[in-house]
Amino acid sequence: MLDHFAEELRLVRAANGMSQATLAEALSYSGALVAKVETCERRPSLDFARRCDTVFTTDGRFERIQKRISRETVVPWARDWTAVEAEARAFRWFEPLYVPGLLQTEEYARAILVGAGLFGADEIEQQVATRIERQIVLTRDRPPLLTAVIDEYVLRRRVGEPQVMCEQLQHLVKLGTTLPRVRIQVVPLSAGAYPGLDGPLVIATAPTGEDVVYLEGQRHGQVVDRTDYLREVVEVWESIRGATLSQQQSIELISEVAETWI
Repeated sequence: MLDHFAEELRLVRAANGMSQATLAEALSYSGALVAKVETCERRPSLDFARRCDTVFTTDGRFERIQKRISRETVVPWARDWTAVEAEARAFRWFEPLYVPGLLQTEEYARAILVGAGLFGADEIEQQVATRIERQIVLTRDRPPLLTAVIDEYVLRRRVGEPQVMCEQLQHLVKLGTTLPRVRIQVVPLSAGAYPGLDGPLVIATAPTGEDVVYLEGQRHGQVVDRTDYLREVVEVWESIRGATLSQQQSIELISEVAETWI
């Protein structure tokens, strides 16, 4: 599918008598990036695709191809979830080990994938690009309400270089203070044992108002919508929320820990 996007771009550009440099100027991207997209060295972003459709008046053709590329670069077991994620109107998200994917910086996401040792260099870059692109849901016209709870251990566990951690925590503070639909809370280490130690969970609310649960393991993910299971997971979520600091206290703690990574 990546080669399909590249071929279409070359053909439409040539049909319009445009050089790569001229197209780059029209798209407000660099000529080097246009060249890499046309040679399949770089996966086009959604913004890039939409700008191509605008410049060439192609009625969403490039956006449709780009979205198919994005689906293909998501690991197979996560595809059901990304479809839910793209349309959800609310998330209740708990992570005891990592910063939630929708809140990760590019360098933090890359450090996680490099540390796992499961992907080649090209695959890592594809996965990072896909993960960052998914974050567009937080800034769309009607963004979902995201309530993210993380364990304090997430703030203190080194992922990548110290600078990566510092920038990631500063990013959390920025999101939590500038995006009114993003709420970030921390379970302090002083909470001791609590239900969240059993693992991460996400409860997503669909536009229809129905909830589904997403559970992710080492190399698998599962979307569950059974009523009895949902009820149990919501109870766990409420127990976890009961152990958190307030949003203001959480932001203050994140800011303090960020300073320790400088």
